[in-house]
Amino acid sequence: MTAWFVWGRTVMGRGTAAPGRTAETGRLAMLLLLVVPSGILGGCGREGGGASEPAGSLAVAEILGGAADEGFLRADGPRQFTFPQDHGPHPGFRNEWWYFTGNLEGPEEAPMGYQLTLFRAELAPSTGKETGNPEASAWRTRTAWMGHLAVTDGGREIHEEAERFGREALNLAGAQGEPLRVWLEDWEVTGREGGFRLQARTGDLGVDLDLRVETPPVLQGEDGLSPKGPELGNASYYYSIPRLSTEGSIAIAGREIDVTGTSWLDREWSTSALSEGVVGWDWFALRLSDGWSMMVYDLRRADGSVTEFSHAVLMDPSGAKRSLSRSVLDLRVLDRWESPVDGARYPSGWRISVPSLALELRVDPLIRDQEMDLTFRYWEGAVRVEGEREGRPVSGEGFVELTGYAGLAPGGR
Repeated sequence: MTAWFVWGRTVMGRGTAAPGRTAETGRLAMLLLLVVPSGILGGCGREGGGASEPAGSLAVAEILGGAADEGFLRADGPRQFTFPQDHGPHPGFRNEWWYFTGNLEGPEEAPMGYQLTLFRAELAPSTGKETGNPEASAWRTRTAWMGHLAVTDGGREIHEEAERFGREALNLAGAQGEPLRVWLEDWEVTGREGGFRLQARTGDLGVDLDLRVETPPVLQGEDGLSPKGPELGNASYYYSIPRLSTEGSIAIAGREIDVTGTSWLDREWSTSALSEGVVGWDWFALRLSDGWSMMVYDLRRADGSVTEFSHAVLMDPSGAKRSLSRSVLDLRVLDRWESPVDGARYPSGWRISVPSLALELRVDPLIRDQEMDLTFRYWEGAVRVEGEREGRPVSGEGFVELTGYAGLAPGGR
């Protein structure tokens, strides 16, 4: 890999609109580790250098394979979660992220969506000797950061995205707890009484949102320990807040729009990589009109099958969860959308059924092209839900993330 991650940068994706095109993971933070060469750890990379562009979008499987993790902490057993402290950083783990997605409405009641994610990656384990060297460069860092920002305007069928990279040096990026502050230059998440404030802006794309917690954190997996494979420590510490009432403003395609809606927060930290044979994942975060929420993630093999570590959970209006064996859930792809970048065929429309709970949902994207055409290319976007639960009609909204499809031959899974 070339040392393109030197001073930091911001990149706009291609953006989409209908009928023409306009002009910008879990989950992706762990991918940073292999993007940044080890030579950058001791100083500032190339003296006086700018950034050279990578050859192309990086694939999940090629990035997650074979990363060294000796010396890092691992998610290898139960832990006690404490809030609000655990909203803050967890040094010693190789990667961590603060992942906000939300479904919004403007004054014209047009459906919209947003994503703001800050990813933190430790580049080398701490030796306890990083400070106190008067000759060390001020750019010296053990921690790299990546941010992803996206807004979807369903009324005008526009999706725009941006990414930003930086290093935890000279206060360019970082995270602290109590009071919570996570930042990458002027992209920032801060804690507020009862919630969070999100502020991020790049050109005419941005979010400025206040989020208030409506349900308590839900510990995913086994009391917050979420296995991703059979190896010891191949897991993350993982919690979600499925419902955060949201108000503020978004900016997209030259418009500033006042919005209200509901957001979802996912928090994970770990050191593990994907098990051999896993090429990507499909992740669903859905909120239903009867107050229930649902999360599903499928870890996919190259042939399209899912591993036994795929997972589903239902959460009632109080936040209490009911874990579901993946075998009792039927998830079927109803349609596909072809990326204009390379012809990758992403799922685009799903049916989710849990017969034992009399639950059947139809999930459709708000707009079909919500591909994040960035250094790590994936599909992440707002969705709508219609269906039935226990014989009663329900509607809903949420977000879906699809990784490991970019770069596959047309017609591949």
